[in-house]
Amino acid sequence: MWRVKALDEIIATAQARSLRRSLGPVQLTLLGIGAVIGTGIFVLTAAAAQKAGPGMMISFIIAGAVCAVAALCYSELASMVPVAGSAYTYSYAVLGELVAWMVGWALIMEYALGASAVAVGWSGYVTGLLHNFAHLTIPPALAAGPDGGGIFNLPAVIIVALVTGLLVIGTRESATVNAVLVAIKVLALTAFVALTLPIMHAHNFIPFTPKGWGNPLGAGGTGVLGAAASIFFAYVGFDAVSTAAEETRDPQRNVPIGLIGSLVICTIFYLLVAAGAIGSYGAQPVWGPHGEAIAAGSRELTRRCSQLGGPAPLVCSREALAHVLRQVGHPLVGNALGLAAGFALPSVVLLMMFGQTRIFFCMARDGLLPRFLSTVHPRFKTPYIVTMITGCGVALAAALLPVGRLADYSNSGTLFAFAVVSLAVMILRFTDKERRRPFRAPLLFVVAPASIFGCTVLFVSLPIEAKLLFPIWGALGLALYFSYGFWNSNVRRGLVEIVHLDATAPGGPG
Repeated sequence: MWRVKALDEIIATAQARSLRRSLGPVQLTLLGIGAVIGTGIFVLTAAAAQKAGPGMMISFIIAGAVCAVAALCYSELASMVPVAGSAYTYSYAVLGELVAWMVGWALIMEYALGASAVAVGWSGYVTGLLHNFAHLTIPPALAAGPDGGGIFNLPAVIIVALVTGLLVIGTRESATVNAVLVAIKVLALTAFVALTLPIMHAHNFIPFTPKGWGNPLGAGGTGVLGAAASIFFAYVGFDAVSTAAEETRDPQRNVPIGLIGSLVICTIFYLLVAAGAIGSYGAQPVWGPHGEAIAAGSRELTRRCSQLGGPAPLVCSREALAHVLRQVGHPLVGNALGLAAGFALPSVVLLMMFGQTRIFFCMARDGLLPRFLSTVHPRFKTPYIVTMITGCGVALAAALLPVGRLADYSNSGTLFAFAVVSLAVMILRFTDKERRRPFRAPLLFVVAPASIFGCTVLFVSLPIEAKLLFPIWGALGLALYFSYGFWNSNVRRGLVEIVHLDATAPGGPG
């Protein structure tokens, strides 16, 4: 179970297709901004406010800093092993098959639950848009899961079903369409900042940290650190920069510029949006009738919000940014922002589901999962079986769980994978010193431990159920590995093959 997949064989996969180095620092920075901005800031602002109040501004800085050091480690391995499979492939080459399995298993949870979270966030914006713009009301029982006061989140299931169908057919998302969607997201958030910052009130920032900093050694999930652990979801996507190292001019210089530049710009943008929401409308947590704390995304919060009179607090809204604009006198722009989210967020669901099916496909191709999962549709040339299985799982989670909880569950897998990558890059510096590194992480033995420490702090700051879910998911994964993957591994059977890079993601979005 400690057998490794030879780096030379993995790299030969990438060398089967030579990529032109054409990306400079500006293109990489814009790529990172486009990949990061959007999902988290649209859908997690309310949950972060319930956990930290105005202190969520510090949470954005903490989460961005952890992402920055993790990104530098990620980039070194991505430049050395520029193939599909992400952290799963890197771990297989450095730490062995068992660790690679655990990383891949964690990534499956990350992508699937991340897609569910975005689908639920999309549902909130579309439901609000239909109600405020078209005067159509979806029955409450079909507009949210049980914790949100409903039974079944039908809009979230519908968008997941449509995305699954697109992935099975193999429709490719063009670069032009993606650029337009990025522009829509950025324009909507810029309008939000421009309209809310001029009407800020200082008293809305007091108290700044109503729930303190949080206690990572306790149950977690609250305070500034608890919000940072959730907000980490808003930064996931930066690996689009690291995986572009193979196509970058002077990657040693330009990759860190692109990574750090995009994360700094996104953090500033996020802070401006948070400041606008807090200062113009307020973002204090909702407390129980006797002053007791209420967990974000809980049934208790839903009940308490329904008891409050007057305009709903920000933490009670399922479409936080659009709600703020409507309440401060800009209903048309609020509806336009909801429309922007309605257009832009499905593409994120698609990319996350595609990432999950790609990990599944790589693991099945390596023999760690049953071969039938890597079966390609005879007409559409897509891994349709694993795509439909993924769609069912994503839809079920989106139908029943609130967005904040889904993001926390997704983050638990992400943080584990990033910590393993940070460990792997240090090990490789000793075990494979002569390997060509188009990008070398600066001050690695400061940066990598900082990444591991930051990921650990954020993990233990997650709510207790998210911390418990990961070992349970991991135990299920180990049972599957030792009952199937260990015995059927291609590496164990000496069947490692060199596969063209294009074959790792047949028919997926480009």
